[in-house]
Amino acid sequence: MVNADNPDSRLSAGHLIVAQLEREGVQRVYGVPGESYLDVLDGLHDSTITTVVARHEGGAGFMALAEGRLTGLPGVALVTRGPGAANAFIAVHTAHQDATPLILFVGLIPVADRGREAFQEFDISGWFGSTAKKVVVLDDPAAAARVVSESIHTARSGRPGPVVIGLPEDILTRSAGTARSVAPIAVPRPRAAESELKELTGRLERAHRPLVVVGGEGWSAQSGQELVRWAAGHSIPVVADFRAYDAVPHELDGANAFAGSLGYGRSSHAAGLLDEADLTLFLGAARTDVLSDGYTRGLDSETVLVLPGEALGHAGRVDQFVSADAPSFALDLATAPVSMHADAGWFAAARAAYTRTRTAVSAPDPGGSYVDLTAVMGVLQEELAPDAVITYGAGNHALWPARHLPHRSPASLVAPRNGAMGMGIPAAVAASLVFPGREVVSVAGDGCFLMNGQELATARGYGATFIALVVDNGCYATIREHQEGTYPGRPSGTQLTNPDFAAWARSHGAHGETVTSTADFRAAFRRARATALPAVLHLLQDPEVRAPGE
Repeated sequence: MVNADNPDSRLSAGHLIVAQLEREGVQRVYGVPGESYLDVLDGLHDSTITTVVARHEGGAGFMALAEGRLTGLPGVALVTRGPGAANAFIAVHTAHQDATPLILFVGLIPVADRGREAFQEFDISGWFGSTAKKVVVLDDPAAAARVVSESIHTARSGRPGPVVIGLPEDILTRSAGTARSVAPIAVPRPRAAESELKELTGRLERAHRPLVVVGGEGWSAQSGQELVRWAAGHSIPVVADFRAYDAVPHELDGANAFAGSLGYGRSSHAAGLLDEADLTLFLGAARTDVLSDGYTRGLDSETVLVLPGEALGHAGRVDQFVSADAPSFALDLATAPVSMHADAGWFAAARAAYTRTRTAVSAPDPGGSYVDLTAVMGVLQEELAPDAVITYGAGNHALWPARHLPHRSPASLVAPRNGAMGMGIPAAVAASLVFPGREVVSVAGDGCFLMNGQELATARGYGATFIALVVDNGCYATIREHQEGTYPGRPSGTQLTNPDFAAWARSHGAHGETVTSTADFRAAFRRARATALPAVLHLLQDPEVRAPGE
């Protein structure tokens, strides 16, 4: 790469993009190569940035999304025009609904070929305009650094989300002239005014059954722990938005307030808290569709929203809106003077119900020809490191880790809040690269796994290590469950014919085992961990089992 610090050098637009990514602190980019952005690839050749070559654009997009979720800095994906952009669209939609920072670079046809139905031509604004926070096309080589910097700022600011940058092939190779990389734009973390905190504490002092709902991005160990200590000290249960379960520690020495999670797979007691609360404080989350069981729960309780951006999808009352960074607000709240009269019995019941629900059987009956996934979760509770990262995609298999695996540290969960299948394995690859010293476990359904299971090859190529538990029940279980309720006895279009997942893993140079008995799981898990390779444990599940019990 041309030396970006040399005032006499002349960078191409493609190389200047790389220089700006370096200056922004980007450590990895994920992509599938295309001839439309060769100059960016050339710039990456001598860069400090690692280029992770994925096997599918959807996998690359999910890896970048996971990087953004785990680090707070937007993950970066690079794909080519037309089909490549189409394959990456799933990650943009996920980043949009999940409110996760993401930058997607898309190579485009040369400027002179626009509007002529050129090879792989498409309307980038038409495709992504309704889903991304911003869509921009680089038409001025000298603006390359500014466009990248502003896009990263947009992706991180307010309600985080995806930004799509179009890169015309011919613009990338042109000289950027005297343009150089620019200083990154600081992202403000707005704090609440003293008057807003005072108004909230007044509401809390009048409440008898207050509830805190946490969600969103940016939670740190300090903000999560301080919020839990404050809530426990005032007898306030804390629940998490759908797949934001790692925002606060579920277990904390000396103070515990976590009472479960909301959304799909939630327990009846957690959902009941929404109905019973007389004040609900949302920190980083809104009362959206999934959280509220389809806009049916908790709509009429006194409500305070603390969000850094728009309250997209919020339903029901809003009595106070605070435009602030939720984790920062939690720290301010923890030191604010407040005299509470909350119902200690209600709080204790919420904690007890959560503890009962989370408990998984850890001493399974050694008999049977299937693996009991609840018992597997019990083993993982005992085996996993406290800071282990858990990933999964979408499907009934995800109900078990969501219900039973506790999170004790931030950035320990990557799962799609928009219900996108195929995310678990790419997310595990990225998690292992972001946190090479942490244990990573991905729980995958047989349908979900094969949507991006080919990224096991990417894991092997870049030294990523994780253990994937592939739950094999021979069907798309979530849809089959809907069919059983609506069209009993008439399953249609949901059956699966599966390969030998363990042998398939071994063909990639990974570790692979098939587990057919619950009693054999612990030893198999320990063997997989000891290999220091990416590993697949193929778990045969009773096809009649759809979800964990209460």
